[in-house]
Amino acid sequence: MPTGSTSAPAHPVRAHLTTPDGRRLSYLDFGAAGGRPLLALHGHLGEGAEFAGLAGVLSRDGWRVVAPDQRGHGDSDRAVRYDRDGYVGDLRLLLDHVGFGQRPLPVVGHSLGAINGYHLAADRPGTVSALVNIDGPAYLPLVAPAPLSFLLGLPYTAPTREELLAACGPLAPLLESGMRPHRDGWRLGSHPEDMVDSDTRVLGDHWPQWLCTDCPALLLHGTASTVLPTAQAREMASRRPGTTLLELDSDHWVHLRRPEETAAAIRRFLRAGAWGE
Repeated sequence: MPTGSTSAPAHPVRAHLTTPDGRRLSYLDFGAAGGRPLLALHGHLGEGAEFAGLAGVLSRDGWRVVAPDQRGHGDSDRAVRYDRDGYVGDLRLLLDHVGFGQRPLPVVGHSLGAINGYHLAADRPGTVSALVNIDGPAYLPLVAPAPLSFLLGLPYTAPTREELLAACGPLAPLLESGMRPHRDGWRLGSHPEDMVDSDTRVLGDHWPQWLCTDCPALLLHGTASTVLPTAQAREMASRRPGTTLLELDSDHWVHLRRPEETAAAIRRFLRAGAWGE
């Protein structure tokens, strides 16, 4: 996973909740309890920690960023299914758990996280006051095998970090930041089979959910992205009222490749409205 650097707030709190089906859902809470709430959602192969730099910038304006490790990612447990109902259900539980359930808030999401974010807005009207979509498409072609199928065959665990890195071969730079201790060894940040399942279930048409809400939105697009074509990004902005498009010279991981520009753009967008007041 690419990494970016901006200032991070000191001592984010790692916490978790237990879902009704017994899973651990882990999240990072950046900021004081009295801060204005903001939800930040990573994409496939990511985790909440990738928003530490952005949280540091936004904390200057009093934002309290909560960034979960979505199901099957990071320190959150694996799940049986990775469809929109599952992801959005987890987000509803999290918002209620941290006390955000009755307060409209902005949602920042990258890729899978952006799609889950605007599905949350469509599913729970009034919950989301503003959307920041970082390179999250409204349509993904129905292809087989799914794009993340290149992960299949990788080991999930190994006795040491070095052995796990070696087993990942050329994919090691993509996966090493998510590796963590696991029982008597090390594991990847997410299980390859889970990611392929999740990737398969996110393919298809999300235009209805993208278009059915009217809260202000900022769409950050990487012009070299292989996930969101520039033509689609421009159509997403033109068809949805109140949506601002910002194109940056980047691949799909806009917020990690161009962290300073991304954080500055999001800060300007949030300052332009009374989101979360």
